[in-house]
Amino acid sequence: MAATVDGGVAELVPDRDRSNAWTLLIDRAPQSHVDLDDPTHLDFAYQRRLGHVIDLAAPAGRPVHALHLGGGALTLARYVAATRPRSTQQVVEIDTPLVQFVRQALPLDPGARIRVRGGDARAGLGKLPDAWADLVIADVFTGARTPAHLTSTEFLTEVRRVLKPGGTYAANLTDGPPLVFLRGQIATAAPVFPELALAADPAVLRGRRFGNAVLVGSDTPLPVAELTRRVATDPHPGRVEHGRGLTDFAGGAAPVTDANAADSPLPPPSTFD
Repeated sequence: MAATVDGGVAELVPDRDRSNAWTLLIDRAPQSHVDLDDPTHLDFAYQRRLGHVIDLAAPAGRPVHALHLGGGALTLARYVAATRPRSTQQVVEIDTPLVQFVRQALPLDPGARIRVRGGDARAGLGKLPDAWADLVIADVFTGARTPAHLTSTEFLTEVRRVLKPGGTYAANLTDGPPLVFLRGQIATAAPVFPELALAADPAVLRGRRFGNAVLVGSDTPLPVAELTRRVATDPHPGRVEHGRGLTDFAGGAAPVTDANAADSPLPPPSTFD
């Protein structure tokens, strides 16, 4: 099952281990995994970490207002709908043909309150009122890279505007040695969000390989101890950095602004082998 979309060729590959689950590939790069029978199942390690953030963003089961910048196969929107019924969700996805392909091949639960809008993530963010969201999740990639205009202080200031007091921001970032991009993103978020945490595979944090890292920010203390426990007990255990450890990890990197922002680095050719 495949289609041509703005980002390249989208293909749905069945999961050999789960009867009604699929992996979305775009130009052969794994982009999302969806289990239609169990939307609470998050297969990718970074999506599991984002799932932990969703679980801890509010008391269990309480509906939230969630904004998803980047839609993919709508995996995390489905997860919120399943774990927090009656939540109000907006998804902003620039690749309209991808949205059409996903909605046709992997239909949403008609009862899920998920509204999908086509358009640029930052432009869509700018249309939301102040203090609308309990949760903002950024998972935006074009050609396996996060676009530059979604990496700056100005962008994060808009995110903070849209979040309610006590709301949570989470971003899926990718980088590899020497981790210049990731360190810069921590330095960029620090002036905007007083509380930050970073969850990733230890090998990524040590600069030994390219991979995903989830950056979490808020204006109130984060549930770091519980997030650390959950990330450490995942099928692919990760590590959480926070406080002084995260500051040391950033290593004095400078914040990124619109004037000097750049796309995240390209994955090495062997990343998706």
